[in-house]
Amino acid sequence: MKLNWAERWVVNNPLRVIEQGIYLKKLARAMPLDPGSCCLEIGCGRGAAAKMILELFRPASLYVTDLDPDMLKKALHYVPPDIMRSLTLAAADGHDLPFRDASIDALFGFGVLHHIPDWRGALREIRRVLRKDGRFFFEELYPGVYQNCITKHILAHPRDNRFLSHDLRKEMEDLGLSVNWAREIKKLGILGIAVRRC
Repeated sequence: MKLNWAERWVVNNPLRVIEQGIYLKKLARAMPLDPGSCCLEIGCGRGAAAKMILELFRPASLYVTDLDPDMLKKALHYVPPDIMRSLTLAAADGHDLPFRDASIDALFGFGVLHHIPDWRGALREIRRVLRKDGRFFFEELYPGVYQNCITKHILAHPRDNRFLSHDLRKEMEDLGLSVNWAREIKKLGILGIAVRRC
């Protein structure tokens, strides 16, 4: 699902970049990657997190995707050319990723799943592209943030089949994605790392 004007403002806000930097540092400390990994970020927006992923995780390759071609155009202007040379940009849907089975060492998704109507299908796709022991670094919001009496009139999100902590964790476990590390505020959201077991 593409972002509306209000969500574009939120994700392109300088405070969001600071927040993502804090999250990525926590994730890198909790579970660093081997240098030379193959990484993917879904829902990359203007590419702010991609720069930090390159710096903190040192992957050999980083693919960044977004459903909205306009956000990818913003990335071309936001990410400095020397860093852009280290990225591969692609327009892609979260539940139809253009990658082979078990081809990705680590996948990053910041506030993406709650935008996808079939979030379970997106998790299946994430599991499909991850290698065994591959890591899913994620940040997600729960409906209390985006479907309350104010935000539901401003932000565009799917209204049905949304998830809370239990739903998200159960679906991941059922798919063989074990949450190995998480920081969570039960009614608001979660920052975590899941590992593909098999």
